[in-house]
Amino acid sequence: MAAIVSSNCCSSLAACNWVNPRIPTKGSSILKTQKSSAWWNRQFLQKCSSQKLVQCQLQDEQKGKSFSLKECAISLVLAAGLITGVPSLDWSPNAYAASPALPALSVLISGPPIKDPGALLRYALPIDNKAIREVQKPLEDISESLKIAGVKALDSVERNVRQASRSLKQGKTLIISGLAESKKDHGVELLDKLEVGMEELQQIVEDRNRDAVAPKQKELLQYVGDVEEDMVDGFPYEVPEEYQSMPLLKGRAAVDMKVKVKENPNLEECVFHIVLDGYNAPVTAGNFVDLVQRHFFDGMEIQRADGFVVQTGDPEGPAEGFIDPSTEKTRTIPLEIMVVGEKVPFYGATLEELGLYKAQTKLPFNAFGTMAMARDEFENNSASSQVFWLLKESELTPSNANILDGRYAVFGYVTENQDLLADLKVGDVIESIQVVSGLDNLVNPSYKIAG
Repeated sequence: MAAIVSSNCCSSLAACNWVNPRIPTKGSSILKTQKSSAWWNRQFLQKCSSQKLVQCQLQDEQKGKSFSLKECAISLVLAAGLITGVPSLDWSPNAYAASPALPALSVLISGPPIKDPGALLRYALPIDNKAIREVQKPLEDISESLKIAGVKALDSVERNVRQASRSLKQGKTLIISGLAESKKDHGVELLDKLEVGMEELQQIVEDRNRDAVAPKQKELLQYVGDVEEDMVDGFPYEVPEEYQSMPLLKGRAAVDMKVKVKENPNLEECVFHIVLDGYNAPVTAGNFVDLVQRHFFDGMEIQRADGFVVQTGDPEGPAEGFIDPSTEKTRTIPLEIMVVGEKVPFYGATLEELGLYKAQTKLPFNAFGTMAMARDEFENNSASSQVFWLLKESELTPSNANILDGRYAVFGYVTENQDLLADLKVGDVIESIQVVSGLDNLVNPSYKIAG
């Protein structure tokens, strides 16, 4: 394990002196560093210029020495590693920013960022029904109300419940009119359950039973999310022709990932429930579901777990991705980014390359356990089978204002047991990943093809 020695995040290029850690990729290739220097300069120098000099020292882990981590240096290491094989980090003092930096926080943040994976998935649905959103929002706000200590939180919760109930009563007709015709009966049934559930939650609040609030809130939001999914009538757009023959997830699916933990006496195994969003990333999510059905990940170890991300998907042998038996070549997929306000994802280019500096992604890196594809840093369409889950660090990857959005393809979120991701270590084994719902949304499944 190479080390980064005496690295500085500073206010001028001339003062920056990064020593190349020479972290190898799988095999013998090492990514070029000249482009890396310019890219990192663009992302971080303006941020560093407003801060005092931060001295960051990382010692060689093999020597067992301690290290301290400061925001700027770690941000570099974090983002540098979110690719297929970690690149070296030569930082040239002669490199300079050749294009605009990321937008300011004031541009990106239009309100408190949404960090709950369930809420992110609900808002990412391709629907436009204000009435159901007005029911959803106060129910989600209960989470903030519960941050108040003791039973005083229940006064705020009661206001949330009353607002949600009032919105449901006033907007029910509009909500029903927004349901897809083929799903209307199911949607109406869910709305009836939602009404009953709200009455039950109101009684819970009146009984001052704080502990029962969160479970009931989760149940009601599940109803809301299911109603919203019943508003989606078919798949909302055509995937570009060049990708139409690939495995595509036209809708959503859910998988359970069972991991065997080797060296944790308090946690022998855990199951992570992951929702995959094919509405906003049909190619990326379809590729993953197809690999799951091939049992590609079963028995594979966790290959990176450094406090920033958990990563896996690099098969044994020289290949860094999935080798399609029918072609005997690595199957790769394009970078796929859906932007708020667009009807079709962008393919093959980062939002920075497209000049969309102010654009918001439909599936942002906001939640602990955000799932995305790893890829080569300078090859946008090189993702294959390596995936990672982001472990949030608010100072390093703030929601709504981080360097990952629009650069890596998010295609799902861990919605249950996501906190346990932080306990995983390199060498822990993925015993199995199984599709538990939504498999019928997968089209062009290559795993069914012989060979």
